[in-house]
Amino acid sequence: MIQPRFFRIACILQLAVTSLSVYAVPTGVKSRVDRVETPNQVQESMILPYLFSTETMGLNVGVGGMVKGLYQDQMTIGGTAFAGEVSQGIAGGVWNFKIPGTERLFFSAYGMLGYYPQQRAYAGGGYEPIPPGVPLPGSNDSLSSQFYQGDGASNWFDFKMEYVLPIGATRDAGMVDYTIRNGLLVSAPSGGKEWNPATSGSTIFVMRQFNRYQSFDTGDRTGDGTIHAVQLGLKYDNTDFAINPSYGSRQFIGVSHDSAWFDSQDKWSFYEFDASKFLSFGASDWASQRILALNMWTGYSPTWNVVTDSQGNRMVEGGAPYNEGATLGGFTRLRGYDMSRFHDKAVLYGAAEYRYTLDYNPMKSLPWLDFLRIDWIQLVGFAEVGRVGEAYTASELLTDLKYDYGVSLRALLAGLVVRTDLAKSPESTNFWIMVDHPF
Repeated sequence: MIQPRFFRIACILQLAVTSLSVYAVPTGVKSRVDRVETPNQVQESMILPYLFSTETMGLNVGVGGMVKGLYQDQMTIGGTAFAGEVSQGIAGGVWNFKIPGTERLFFSAYGMLGYYPQQRAYAGGGYEPIPPGVPLPGSNDSLSSQFYQGDGASNWFDFKMEYVLPIGATRDAGMVDYTIRNGLLVSAPSGGKEWNPATSGSTIFVMRQFNRYQSFDTGDRTGDGTIHAVQLGLKYDNTDFAINPSYGSRQFIGVSHDSAWFDSQDKWSFYEFDASKFLSFGASDWASQRILALNMWTGYSPTWNVVTDSQGNRMVEGGAPYNEGATLGGFTRLRGYDMSRFHDKAVLYGAAEYRYTLDYNPMKSLPWLDFLRIDWIQLVGFAEVGRVGEAYTASELLTDLKYDYGVSLRALLAGLVVRTDLAKSPESTNFWIMVDHPF
């Protein structure tokens, strides 16, 4: 029997940095947000000490903080540092800095240096031959015990340039102005009433350069891996309120490529498409919003190739690392499974969430929490299905699907959506604390 692994937790503010990186769609509507409750207050800031405990990292303590609107209305600066008996990490970044002298060009840079005990990698097919009859590690048929585990570093750095196209809601300016009361949009929506990039929503071109380094010391041997890759993408956000959509849709198409630059070991490419749809059922006696949120993500790596030798041993060539490309598992997709639990040549994923925003906010009766700017509390139920496979075909990706389900408690806190997800799958039960909706 597989034992549940509870409280695989990282702190809110640490993951305010990390969740905006690899596993989230890498671009968003540029916006200013005015709260009716705090008129003329552009700057939002927060500093919080925290502690968390996991089965592999033990007890950790740290402090994190963020400031929005310090230099530019839309710009956010954030960072955190934490340490335990073995683990330690420091992270920080700046998001949505508008390049001086421009109206539509935005720059973000963020990264993290960390050392962790007993980190896991569901990998191996790209590094050593896999004998006949043994599933490739991370494949859909692989065992949950097929992983490397050891102490080591996990570092990453991302740099992103985004250009807001002069069409739709951003025809006249590169940013959208929102006004909210109790965390709900009261100004004109930025999109959602019609699907037409020329007249509705915001379209953004993104160029992202990302770098990853991981090392593992298992006791018997050590290993490491590095990537230096580039992503080009285009996103159309046609929702009413990009921070917390109640209706409309989003689409993203992108391509990532690593040319084995510098100390990066492998050449690989990955194509992806992401689409979300939001349906509003209006208010009720107990809810200010009732929203059905749907998401679909799919991708394909044309460079991924499995080579078999004369003894039937297999190795993967031209594949993205286990935590890039066609990968499922973790705090964004298939939350009931370990981080990057599945990976292969192709992927198909779907999710549904029912988001119920409470009309009553119990935090309003706690004045000592006013500094957190908690505008609403949201209850969410969700279900997810997904599949990785060695071919991009219906017979491959629509059979033997992995699944999970769960519940979530979310809040709009200092202008950020913070979520706690409890997800259960046939392999494990995971609890995540993250920033932003998963889609």
